[in-house]
Amino acid sequence: MRTMELAYGLRSGRRPLVLGFQGPHRVAVQRVAVGVMRLHLSRQGSSRGRIATGTVRQMKIGVVINPAAGPSWRRRPAARMEAWARGVVKRHAAGAWVAFTEGPGHARVLARQAVDEGADVVVAWGGDGTINEVASALVYSRGTLGIVPVGSGNGLARELGIPRSPEDALTVALSGATRVIDAGELNDRLFFNAAGVGFDAHVAEVFASSSGHRRGFTSYAAAAIRELFQYESAMYTIEADGRPVGDIRALLISVANTRQWGNGARIAPYAVMDDERLDLVTIAARPPVVVLANIWRLFLGSIATLSHVETRQVGTASIAATPPAPVHVDGEPLGRLAAIEIRVKAGALRVRVPLR
Repeated sequence: MRTMELAYGLRSGRRPLVLGFQGPHRVAVQRVAVGVMRLHLSRQGSSRGRIATGTVRQMKIGVVINPAAGPSWRRRPAARMEAWARGVVKRHAAGAWVAFTEGPGHARVLARQAVDEGADVVVAWGGDGTINEVASALVYSRGTLGIVPVGSGNGLARELGIPRSPEDALTVALSGATRVIDAGELNDRLFFNAAGVGFDAHVAEVFASSSGHRRGFTSYAAAAIRELFQYESAMYTIEADGRPVGDIRALLISVANTRQWGNGARIAPYAVMDDERLDLVTIAARPPVVVLANIWRLFLGSIATLSHVETRQVGTASIAATPPAPVHVDGEPLGRLAAIEIRVKAGALRVRVPLR
């Protein structure tokens, strides 16, 4: 017999509904059923009527939306996004707290506010920058990150298997599994996908400062190719886990928590986001034509096989740049720095992922 049949009998003042038994067997089963149900109710700390109203606290979801994220053709009016988000959350019997960002840094503030107001899951609806801000506010907290990826690269979302459809992604945030992942820290700024020094940070800087440009992979790739023929590589002195690595003139140094930058470009093919290590990838300076001839290796995951590419797993790293080099965290430019300190933050973030 089912629990709800027993509950119906108890809360209505009648004996539990018992089917398929006659005579003394029916009486005996009824007595057992009453005993089982009373034990069930006592363990929940409930009276007879509590079954009808429910004893589980409604899950609270905070949704932080960046209305300017992603290509313009994919954006929707703010009112429409809010109504749609509330509708999806309501179908999962949860309560929604929805807010829109108004500029850089605002997503972090809103995420903290959502946690302070009791949100169990805080959803970052935006690109890599929005995700970084929301996740930074949730590190080592009771809150869990959900992701609705609408950016240009979506590196972390791709690595976690988050669906591209906003409705499917929000469903994962509401009812998916919870995974604990590491984070990285670069000069007190957190990152969850990858940080970088050198050319990739330079392109991120150029891309972010270009007014009126179209968002998306094609525009980013065009900017990267154009800048490759003008960029001057810096000299770097590197230490890993307190030990000298050496001096190198490098095109870029990537510090990866996951395998890819975004769009499937795997800069660290063997990185694992919960192994308490970061993958430090150094690409030595080479002529632009050599770099372009090997770009395809990023997308096939074979970049590490090149002789001028070196990868090492680290817990901490120090980088000195001469002259100061451009730096980014999760695609967000930090300016030019001469001294860079990096460390892993193990088990820093809880994040919702698809059920397996």
